[in-house]
Amino acid sequence: MDLKNIIEDQRAEFAGRIRESRIIEREVAEGVKEYLQHPNIVAILGVRRCGKSVLSWQVFSHSEFGYVDFSDERLEGLKAKDMNDTLLSLYSLHGKNLKNIILDEVHEVEGWERFVSRLRTRHRIIITGSNSKMLSGELSTYLTGRHMRFALFPFSFREVLRYEGIAHEKTLTTREQSEVVSILDDYMKNGGFPERFLFGRAIVRQTYEDIVIKDVVLRADIKKQENIRRLARYLVSNASSEFTYKSLKSVAGINRSATISYWTSLLEDAFLVFKLERFSPKLKEQILAPKKIYCVDNGIANAISFKISENRGKLMENLVAVELLRRRNYWNSDLELFYFRDHQQHEVDFVIKEGLKVKQLVQVSYISGKDEIERRELRSIVKASELLKCKDLLCITWGYEAEEDFKGKRIKFLPLWKWLLLQNPAP
Repeated sequence: MDLKNIIEDQRAEFAGRIRESRIIEREVAEGVKEYLQHPNIVAILGVRRCGKSVLSWQVFSHSEFGYVDFSDERLEGLKAKDMNDTLLSLYSLHGKNLKNIILDEVHEVEGWERFVSRLRTRHRIIITGSNSKMLSGELSTYLTGRHMRFALFPFSFREVLRYEGIAHEKTLTTREQSEVVSILDDYMKNGGFPERFLFGRAIVRQTYEDIVIKDVVLRADIKKQENIRRLARYLVSNASSEFTYKSLKSVAGINRSATISYWTSLLEDAFLVFKLERFSPKLKEQILAPKKIYCVDNGIANAISFKISENRGKLMENLVAVELLRRRNYWNSDLELFYFRDHQQHEVDFVIKEGLKVKQLVQVSYISGKDEIERRELRSIVKASELLKCKDLLCITWGYEAEEDFKGKRIKFLPLWKWLLLQNPAP
């Protein structure tokens, strides 16, 4: 295996793709750079094909850096003992004073953790991966508190507008607003995977298949492949819906709830789906209550399920859920997200908690006018407001904007496109 030539080829191939593609700076880039001012390890994790490698290049774009992609089939069979030869190859290509290194999909090499740990004291290192448990093993033991982790998501709506060349920071004209809403309609249906804008929806469906097979089935050595595929399809198709592990047993054809729980956690680890707990001050009630499931990207949900494409309310809710998760991961890690439902079936889509305080209650409703408002949703958010002692009540709509008083509570109605473009996006 000629490591040096392979690494040199990888660099040339990736640099060519960067030159030929329309690249935008990702929103989280400055945050990553901040933690690499000194020798350190930053892990950029996220769903497959969300742009982790390109972000890594952006972070080091103004300095010399070495790059190795360990998912390259030419490096298959590389062992931990060969990792030092990889470093020597990088030194040969970039000089022995090389300080910046990107190790793309380094988890493909078993035992990589000690090698990376050894480099940390003298190098700025970015490692990427498509599994959230990548740092829960040996590396975490070696580095205890000495590495930073960032979760990257597919494009936000702000990034999509930047990709399309639309400046959204200024006040928009009526015509510009109409164009923004049209792009939002496409984004809500087809999602924000960067490659989708080049290759269309087919790449989104392929991404889903790769996540399920490569990042879940093969990684976890699942024998009952068809069963877990059925589970994955069901969860993605029912984004923005409640579920219990018991109810999923018949879906997957599995008898044990523990197996369903484990498989669902594997799909979460691969960043395909995420769940929200029902809000309750009692931990036991929270654990036992049904959860709500969401898909990491509307494009996947829409490509896999015809049913959800017909329910724009569900798509809207999923989009808001992903955006809230994005904001928490990018800008405010202290936030906790829940949903609310009481025994009288009053339901609020999102409870945003910070510390001991419920910061905001958010209802998502596909309405464009006052006459479309469902009183049931307003009664629910008011009831939750009283129980949780929260005054900040927001209803995200498709096109209706106003502030209304309802049963002594002030509720703000804000169109989805305006909420997505808030200048200070942290909730």
